[in-house]
Amino acid sequence: MWIRKLFFLILSTVYCFSSTLAQVIIQPNYGLKSHETLEIRNIELTSSTTTFYLSIENRIPNGNFCADKNIFMIYPDGSRSKLASSTGIPVCPDTYKFKTIGEKLDFILTFPPLKPDTKWVDILEECNEDCFSFYGVTLDNELNRKLDDIFSKASKGKPSDNINLFTALLDSIDNQNLGIEGLLYINIINAAVEEADKVNAIVWYKRLASSGAPRLNQYLKYLNDKGIKY
Repeated sequence: MWIRKLFFLILSTVYCFSSTLAQVIIQPNYGLKSHETLEIRNIELTSSTTTFYLSIENRIPNGNFCADKNIFMIYPDGSRSKLASSTGIPVCPDTYKFKTIGEKLDFILTFPPLKPDTKWVDILEECNEDCFSFYGVTLDNELNRKLDDIFSKASKGKPSDNINLFTALLDSIDNQNLGIEGLLYINIINAAVEEADKVNAIVWYKRLASSGAPRLNQYLKYLNDKGIKY
């Protein structure tokens, strides 16, 4: 299975339009996330706010969800903007209690305006337990289109062919400090593992470990938690 977002591949189409008031990015790509059913539906960028529209689907009996007040939008350089407001979701310790399995909760997180020329951010909740996170949320529309195309082709291709797909894209963005870089390494490594090509898997794992990719430790932890460590 191709890992586009944490745990499973989700194919999405990314559109962007601009007006004098706002730019909207629909279903942006991202590298890793904490909760399987948590999704970013779209992002709205204006001169005064950065707004994330999210949803989460309940998969367990008596499920509940809340958002801590300490949620941050993290820039590539590590600087952060704190959540300005939230809508549609209780602030912990208050919780939203799902009525049924499969029920979805839509909610909104609003931050201060995005710094100019920002191509990606992380969203991190700082709390005591079960905190949610997104790493490498891609705001660059051209890169989003490339990612959509690559993942669409990978879903239909053989592991050996897909190694070449992901390697070509990785080479094209290398040294650009993009938040999605670690995800491309993960897909290459997974393809090698699926091909039972341990030598190639080790080579690419070591390349990732020495790459300096943004949020490197998060991507290595993801692989290690899946039993992939060399």
